[in-house]
Amino acid sequence: MRGDERSGLGEYLRHRRSQMPPRQRPGVSALSHRRVPGLRRQELADIAGISVEYYTRLEQGRAARPSREILTALARAFQLSNAERDHLFRLAGERPPPPRAPATQIRPGLQQLLDGLNDVMPVTIHDGRLDMLAFNTAAADLFGPLFDDGPYGRNIAYQAFTATGLDKVLGPEGAEQLARVATAELRKALSHYPEDAYLRSLFRELLSSDPEFDRHWRKGEIGTWSSAMKHVHHPTRGPLTFDSEMLHDPENDHWVMLFTPHHT
Repeated sequence: MRGDERSGLGEYLRHRRSQMPPRQRPGVSALSHRRVPGLRRQELADIAGISVEYYTRLEQGRAARPSREILTALARAFQLSNAERDHLFRLAGERPPPPRAPATQIRPGLQQLLDGLNDVMPVTIHDGRLDMLAFNTAAADLFGPLFDDGPYGRNIAYQAFTATGLDKVLGPEGAEQLARVATAELRKALSHYPEDAYLRSLFRELLSSDPEFDRHWRKGEIGTWSSAMKHVHHPTRGPLTFDSEMLHDPENDHWVMLFTPHHT
């Protein structure tokens, strides 16, 4: 690790340590006998499970390149977010660890957005594994039942190839577009979470049971269609057209899809 990298890492560690709330001992104020805010080096080293001598060298830029295990321990000790952890790894000259899985719960702010747009537009939220996490009543009214039973019932890619009646709701062209996009999204998800057992099992299931999935998979497409126009045949409201837009919450790997009524 070069000198400038060691300096950047040490500065980051010192800053993060200064932001940590002091550990309080029984009967002793958190501010007692402290001249500077944050944790002492000894306290941080104890939490991380490393020696205070080595941690001091890291802060001072005098240590050799820390191992990935040390960086993981420091990230855990500092309670870093995924983005902060990745920054720590890059400062140390290491590739950030692969993401484990998307968050299973949506942020309260997204839930408020979902509920607040009930009378404005349909909104759905899915994660980076393409599992539907939430939708508002407007989306349920537009698309009908969104989930089926079974281990993959909440997955958009699975539904794109197994749900009945898609041709009636989306039309033949719309159903074909959904299958194409879902396949490309699934390829991206498998690339992002290569060791995810759920995604690998889903892929094998579709590949072995659906020739249409195999046809789309062979095209090799990958990516996200952030904007698109969608045509929906509603059973009571007739033909409807929406401009769809996807917004990403990278920390949790959640995707918010907004369906704005299209006016010509």
